[in-house]
Amino acid sequence: MKNNVTSERTMEFIKQNAIVLVLILEFIFFTINTDNFLSASNLFNVLRQVSTTGIVCVGMTFVMITGGIDLSVGAEVGLSVVVCASLMVNGWGILPACIAAILAAMLVGFINGLLVANVGIPSLIATLGTQTAVRGAVYIWTNCLPIFGFPEEFRVLGQGYILGVIPVPVVIMLCVLILAWVYINMTKYGRYTYAIGGNEEVTRLSGIKVKVMKNATYVISGFCAGLAGVILLSRLFSGQPRAGINYEMDAITAVVLGGVSVTGGAGRLSGVIVGFLIIGLLSNGFTMMGVNEYWQTFLKGIILLTAVGLDVRSVSRRKKQVVIDADSGGSAQ
Repeated sequence: MKNNVTSERTMEFIKQNAIVLVLILEFIFFTINTDNFLSASNLFNVLRQVSTTGIVCVGMTFVMITGGIDLSVGAEVGLSVVVCASLMVNGWGILPACIAAILAAMLVGFINGLLVANVGIPSLIATLGTQTAVRGAVYIWTNCLPIFGFPEEFRVLGQGYILGVIPVPVVIMLCVLILAWVYINMTKYGRYTYAIGGNEEVTRLSGIKVKVMKNATYVISGFCAGLAGVILLSRLFSGQPRAGINYEMDAITAVVLGGVSVTGGAGRLSGVIVGFLIIGLLSNGFTMMGVNEYWQTFLKGIILLTAVGLDVRSVSRRKKQVVIDADSGGSAQ
């Protein structure tokens, strides 16, 4: 009897902490198979690299909790990069150029929100359309040529350090994560966000302005993508029109892997953090091992399919359990 109880507790612990265990196993695997994986310089480099993806993941988390999806975040990153780069080259100051770039990405997010919440276009189609249109506009604007010639002071945002140790992008990412955690867990708007994903119609009948809230999540997603684009531009110090390519897939993979349900209404920001760390460490570790980039892309696709498959099964089991409990209650009466 004791063995059965212990076994059940062990399985429950593994289920609840599976993603953390995956992260630990990933650390062990790359530590064994590479020479400098656990060095301080490499770990800080990983944090710097995942900072932009992590910020994008925060915005994606808001959207997916409401039951939507935002495929345009990569294009928004690219738009932010090009807008900021173009304005600085044309004489704008660093701060005004950065603000304008973030506002441009937020405008795309606002358009996404209108298309999804007001027009009623499914988020998958709406954001795919804006992704294509924005990416095309960026290519037309730049003629597919990179933009150079920024003030040297701009390097600090993406390449600088605080106290000579902590990369500036990591500090910015931590600030975004803290603000997002407070919003989701300590405000009524965070509760409304979960409620919309759980049951949109019931939430609307409760008097909550669902359309406004859904629109707000896409604007937040645009803000995060715009901020990530500005940091990316500073880190690369080159306005690449193709910046942000595949960011949406990395973000979706990390968010779903972190436990946010594809059907909405469930998920924690702490799990998302672990999710994008897993994706970041995967890319860094395999690069250090000399694994082909195409294999990395293949593995990320498998991870996404596995995570979504497990989530769908979990949702299906919960629905069946609700039906069983309802039937049992009815029978008892």
